[in-house]
Amino acid sequence: MFLLRHSTAVIDASMLTRRWKVPHGSATKSTWSNKSCNQIRTPVWSRRLSDGLDPPASKTIFSGIQPTGVPHLGNYLGALQRWVQLQNEATPDTTLIYSLVDLHAITIRQEPEQLRKWKKDSLAMLLAVGLDPERSVIFHQSDASTGYLSRMTQWKDKTSNERDNSERLKLGLFSYPVLQAADVLVHGATHVPVGHDQAQHLEFAREVAIGFNHTFGSRTLVVPETLISPAKRIMSLAKPTSKMSKSDQNEKSRIMLTDTEDMIRSKVKAAVTDSETSSITYEPERRPGVSNLVDILFHCLPHAGYEDQAALCRDMAGVSFKALKDTVVRAVEDTIGPIRERYEDVRHDEQMLDHVAMRGAEKARQSAAVTIDVVKHAVGLSLTTSSPYPHIR
Repeated sequence: MFLLRHSTAVIDASMLTRRWKVPHGSATKSTWSNKSCNQIRTPVWSRRLSDGLDPPASKTIFSGIQPTGVPHLGNYLGALQRWVQLQNEATPDTTLIYSLVDLHAITIRQEPEQLRKWKKDSLAMLLAVGLDPERSVIFHQSDASTGYLSRMTQWKDKTSNERDNSERLKLGLFSYPVLQAADVLVHGATHVPVGHDQAQHLEFAREVAIGFNHTFGSRTLVVPETLISPAKRIMSLAKPTSKMSKSDQNEKSRIMLTDTEDMIRSKVKAAVTDSETSSITYEPERRPGVSNLVDILFHCLPHAGYEDQAALCRDMAGVSFKALKDTVVRAVEDTIGPIRERYEDVRHDEQMLDHVAMRGAEKARQSAAVTIDVVKHAVGLSLTTSSPYPHIR
């Protein structure tokens, strides 16, 4: 269901003219175009209805994140950093689509005003980490939306500690993989970057596409490929056998992308390690606390030249836990400090955020319309007998 109509409102050019510092690990600067809403050029990725689907040789990369406010370090290292890398390294004919999946967020009850704030916070953070709305489609899912499920990892993880009649045990959560599959398939995604715990859901999307194509036509839906993030899950600083999470009641269990250097130092200093103070080794099963700090350090130093975490540990032979934590603090601050500064600037520009969301929704609707028309024809819902894009099938 498409909830927004095209707006022809002219946006003041001053709110679009902005040049940012390069975030940690980014290859290029992002520059806002000094043009009105009606004058912004059509980007190379645009899937216009007259063009049909992208040629098979081109890529369409799609991924999404729930708008639950400011992300934590695990979100950044596990997903957002990869999104920026994919954007900066993509060929000109690659389409990049990144969604703030607010429909997923309401699988459990949310306070309306809180959700609206979180959506703005999350959009501002996507811009702060280095995503460029002139290169990538960035939009809110609800602005352009459209016996196997019980074994899904997300369902089991979310409900393992809930009572049978809990509010969380709702169809919205149970159908999470279906909604995710729809997001991926409606945009014709060829590649989807996901974390290790989301790979099973993408396999479900692949099965949906394969099954649909078997019934209605071999090229009706694109069967996406999985891009697993190279970064492992970042674990809780307080309980390193659990994933870092904003739902943890212990605020010292996670590092937020808006944390100051003093806050980072306090949290890392309190991070759980172990009693083997004589060496730093990377053994996630036996030494989860130390290994988590090594993981954080390794992924915050992408250009340091270490082959893996074990090589980093060898270079830290004889280093104390205190020195390790001090090094982690510096590396984390170097990584998120520029993001924190950019976020504070972006978040206060409400007009610019509204414009980016509006333009992203428009682009996303254009992208989805191609697949919707093809699917409607394939299943017999269109009034014409000829395919709107005969070269697809």
